[in-house]
Amino acid sequence: MENTKNSKAIRPSFSLALIAMSLIVGFLIVGIMFWKVDLHVLIILGIISTSVISVAIGYTWTQVQGAMTKGLSRAIVALFIFILIGMLVGSWIDSGTVPALIYYGLDLLNPVFFLPATLILCSMMSLATGSCWGTASTIGLALMGIGQSLGVPLPIVAGAVVSGSVFGDKMSPASDTTNLASISAEVDLYEHIKAMSYTSIPAYLIALILYAVIGLQYGESFVDVQQIEVIKDTLSTQFEINYWLLSPIIVLLILNMAKVQPLPSMMAGIIVANIVSLVIQGTSFSDVLTVLNSGYSSETGVDVVDKLLSRGGIQSMMWTFSLALLALSLGGILDEMKFLEVVVERIIERIESLSHMVSITVVSGVLGNMALGENYLTTILMGRLFRGPYAHLGLQKRMLSRCVEEGVTLSAPLIPWTTSGAFFAVTLGMNNMAFLPYSFFNILNPIISIVLAYCGVFIFKNEISQVVVKKQSATKSTAI
Repeated sequence: MENTKNSKAIRPSFSLALIAMSLIVGFLIVGIMFWKVDLHVLIILGIISTSVISVAIGYTWTQVQGAMTKGLSRAIVALFIFILIGMLVGSWIDSGTVPALIYYGLDLLNPVFFLPATLILCSMMSLATGSCWGTASTIGLALMGIGQSLGVPLPIVAGAVVSGSVFGDKMSPASDTTNLASISAEVDLYEHIKAMSYTSIPAYLIALILYAVIGLQYGESFVDVQQIEVIKDTLSTQFEINYWLLSPIIVLLILNMAKVQPLPSMMAGIIVANIVSLVIQGTSFSDVLTVLNSGYSSETGVDVVDKLLSRGGIQSMMWTFSLALLALSLGGILDEMKFLEVVVERIIERIESLSHMVSITVVSGVLGNMALGENYLTTILMGRLFRGPYAHLGLQKRMLSRCVEEGVTLSAPLIPWTTSGAFFAVTLGMNNMAFLPYSFFNILNPIISIVLAYCGVFIFKNEISQVVVKKQSATKSTAI
């Protein structure tokens, strides 16, 4: 008879949970570093091993399949956004929006100041829209093209795009991840953002300085003026360049600032771009639809331009989509069958130090992303698991929400198999490991948070707990 035992009544032992997690991490590390195989196969190996362990402790295959389905259902909107991003990129190139941004950007941006300008521009765009994905796939893509034309190494440009996009997203009241973190910790949204500012702003300023210092290496002597003119001439020949081409990005920006949901906002941006393609660029209706599926194909004969503009379309996102599909399925099993929960609970149950709790929260957020493959799910799980321990130590809820974002939100774009990591890799056209060393904000923010915690700085405690600590100290002094 099939086992119909309630899945919530079954919990793996700590040793089995640790084995399951170790197998997943082992497959990923060995597969990437030594086997040199695709991430999809490694995730499938993780699904198989975790499913077998789940059945061995009493779950049915039906329950395992249900957990996978639940993992997917939580992120169905994010999966659909992958499709829309592909359509958006293709339509914005076909309409001339991205080429126009590159054309005008080559006149405005100096190579010396390009990297800090990239950080600031992406920060402003993401802060206004609340979307690091939307920022990277639009202005970020254009900045990659400008950086390549100016002779700035693309991994460094990508690092600045990621840093700026994530900072703005993290600090924006319109961001879904920011709202989710505050909800999971049960804290006011603006208290959460204020708490993050204590560590995020110093990290951002240091990142800005680092990009400025690196930018000094790329002065006018590194700029091939002739190549820039060739690129501009090619763009102006291929497209009708004028300011009307910027209308899709203006529409998307206005809708996002008005807090319209991402799906209708992106659809509107695609529709406006298609209208621009038809009216201004003279593209046929059938070609407009073809670009939405297959992406834009540039055949100018200028290698730099063709590589930059030949992208987008639904099919370009299928590698990312399938990877996210598998990672979310694995994450569903790990969450529903409590593998990650058991491991994290064992780690935090004996922590009595405030600074240790901060560092464990940040590290757990990173490991959660690596295991679950989806930062939304990890954010919810971390908020649920750490809420009690934080209250026990007398820490304010905004302290928990801050640490969750520092571990989860900042690491997601840097891990290749998360939905966010896969998105940035495909959009920016390079492996996550290439831009990881230059994603200064993402690296610095959690480090600064942990260091400050051990120094006793910016640790927010409840007033009651502080009174208790003072009374205990006074009692000890009297006893002495």
